[in-house]
Amino acid sequence: MSADEFYSDLPSFSDFSSVGELDGYRPVPDDWYVLAADIVRSGDAVAAGRYKEVNMVGAAVIAAIVNRLGHDRVPFVFGGDGAMLLVSEHDVQAGREALAGVVDLSRQVMELHLRAAAIPVAHLRALGGDVKLRKYQLSEGNHLAMILGDGLAIADRILKDPKASQPFAIQLQDTALPPLDGLSCRWEPLPAKHGHIVSLIVKPSGRKTLPEVMDDVAEELGFNPLTDDNRTKLAEKNRLRFRFPPRNLRLEVAMSFAGKAARGWMTSVFECLAFMLSTTTGWRIGPLAPTKYFRELSLNTDHRKVGDSLQLVLDLTSAQLAAVESCLNRAFEAGDVVYGMHVSGAALMTCFVEDIGNCRHIHFVDGADGGLSLAAAEFKKRQVALSPAT
Repeated sequence: MSADEFYSDLPSFSDFSSVGELDGYRPVPDDWYVLAADIVRSGDAVAAGRYKEVNMVGAAVIAAIVNRLGHDRVPFVFGGDGAMLLVSEHDVQAGREALAGVVDLSRQVMELHLRAAAIPVAHLRALGGDVKLRKYQLSEGNHLAMILGDGLAIADRILKDPKASQPFAIQLQDTALPPLDGLSCRWEPLPAKHGHIVSLIVKPSGRKTLPEVMDDVAEELGFNPLTDDNRTKLAEKNRLRFRFPPRNLRLEVAMSFAGKAARGWMTSVFECLAFMLSTTTGWRIGPLAPTKYFRELSLNTDHRKVGDSLQLVLDLTSAQLAAVESCLNRAFEAGDVVYGMHVSGAALMTCFVEDIGNCRHIHFVDGADGGLSLAAAEFKKRQVALSPAT
């Protein structure tokens, strides 16, 4: 296995219940880099009702770098208000350029300050962290990286520290527009069927492993999010709602067709009309076969992932929510787990469609009104309370 092809050559697994098996994780090559990006003061944007725009910029980070470098070469984790990606030494300059384009576009179009850095994996290891990953297969040709080792958490701390990030900061010099083909946000918010969309971040911190922690949660919840695939799905056809024109189409046009708004509106409106005709009639139109697409869509979401911690977006009843919160709080007080949670009435979905005819599409799911971003802020407060030295 060559260093450049580390991710593409990595064997994949398809049973999410095995995500906590540590022996399956492999260390990323020492000469790789973490491309880290997040929005400064994203909480202010959330408070102003702009979380869809925040999500769009976070997804744009992934779309730009994957479009530039290739689907199979880049592991990534979407974080709501940003993203973390891993690239080889050979690819890091192209990745920097694509990310710099998103930083510039975010500032000009969305008026959001996206900070970004390229941090060597070797540097993260020198600071006591590691970056190990597995490749989880959502469906044929679509994968998510599962990452452990605290390296991403250290990268996040570096990114948010102006002094520590200075040597790694991505500069805006002669920035070109980033390649954002396939980035879209056309679905209406996904409503909670059971009452509450819960964005949850969980990380063992003591005697128990992740599967053991989730077994405890499952006893309270009535199902295990690691094993009960059908109960955790959010992007089901009967939950999806499409309106015309999509209320966030302007965000898509502004980001993906910067400087070419007329062309962007014409292209996007045509695609929306074709999509409505296809999904209403069941007809195949071009590469879109609606039955096949909806089946793939329910699988190709990131509502369960590991990026140094387990991150979930779940639909829970009031009783389930109270039981999970009580269970996790007891585990936190015992020093066994750190967690963060945010509750809303709906989920948001931002899409990255590379090739719909060949099943290449992935959908980033987050809770509305702050979702994973606010859950992460709560997680960090508990982490400090549990271990002030960290």
